[in-house]
Amino acid sequence: MFHGPIHTYQCSLNKMIASLLILLAQSISIQSQTNPSYAEKLGWGPKDVVVILHVDDVGMSHSSNTGAIQAVEHGIATSWAVMMPCAWVSEIAHYLSENPSIDSGLHLTLTSEWKSYRWGPLAGKSSVPGLVDNEGCLWHSVPQVLAKASADEIELEIRAQVDRAETMGMPITHLDSHMGTLFAHPEYFERYVKIGIEKQIPILAPGGHLTYATKENGASVQALKPFIDQVWSAGLPVIDDLHTDSYGWPADSKPERLAQLLKALKPGITEILFHASEPSDVFPLITGSSESRKGDLEALTSDLVRKTIKEENIILTTWKELMDRRKKVQP
Repeated sequence: MFHGPIHTYQCSLNKMIASLLILLAQSISIQSQTNPSYAEKLGWGPKDVVVILHVDDVGMSHSSNTGAIQAVEHGIATSWAVMMPCAWVSEIAHYLSENPSIDSGLHLTLTSEWKSYRWGPLAGKSSVPGLVDNEGCLWHSVPQVLAKASADEIELEIRAQVDRAETMGMPITHLDSHMGTLFAHPEYFERYVKIGIEKQIPILAPGGHLTYATKENGASVQALKPFIDQVWSAGLPVIDDLHTDSYGWPADSKPERLAQLLKALKPGITEILFHASEPSDVFPLITGSSESRKGDLEALTSDLVRKTIKEENIILTTWKELMDRRKKVQP
């Protein structure tokens, strides 16, 4: 074997690379110890897995409402969010007047995705023309909103939806975004943050280890990270991760898939999104996802999932609890 200068140089280089890798590993370890999760910042332990089991699209239809109510009353869902421009909001508002302790947020709605069942902006066409299609409804897709709507129009519509909820006397424990529209552009997200801070309403803003948020919505989530410190510093809670992929799970295996996911979660606060709905004759006329949404309800009322939560020592929480905890800790 040749043991000249080249060999000596290579040996030195290998040792240097090995030393750097050791230092990097130590740095990551130290960083993980010195950068606590948002769960830790809010008073939970470093190994605690804290979960919000959340139902979207409440208020969209009677089936959506009854599904969400079952998921909370008879299942393990801990939170939901209401689509204020939709036709069945009054039903859920009446329910909330009799059940004010429900963790109920606003699913800020800037799209109207279905073919035959549509809704328009609460701010009115003349105020937000960039949000309106040729039917007078909100655009079908997020790319259409991005192509037409200004950040000023986005803010006006958010405010109109919050105003309607306040007028109806509905609790607002948090704000989030239907179809992720507000996460699709930093200028939209900035207005969302602005209103949440102004009104001191928690907003869905993942900023911790982002294991699933990055995997499922990588580019948009990473682009919004500069806002996270602002949200926390303004006195609002932040979560560590967001899982949105349950919509794509096979409808007949959702309880098993949810149990598997719960076992795999990292410590920190993770919100898991569902669209639980009760089956009806009419609901399939609205959406082809009726069976998927039925599967969500089955997952959230599953004995298997309850057992998994107990065995894994998973802590279930709400947005209301996150905000109550945030008020008790230093910035």
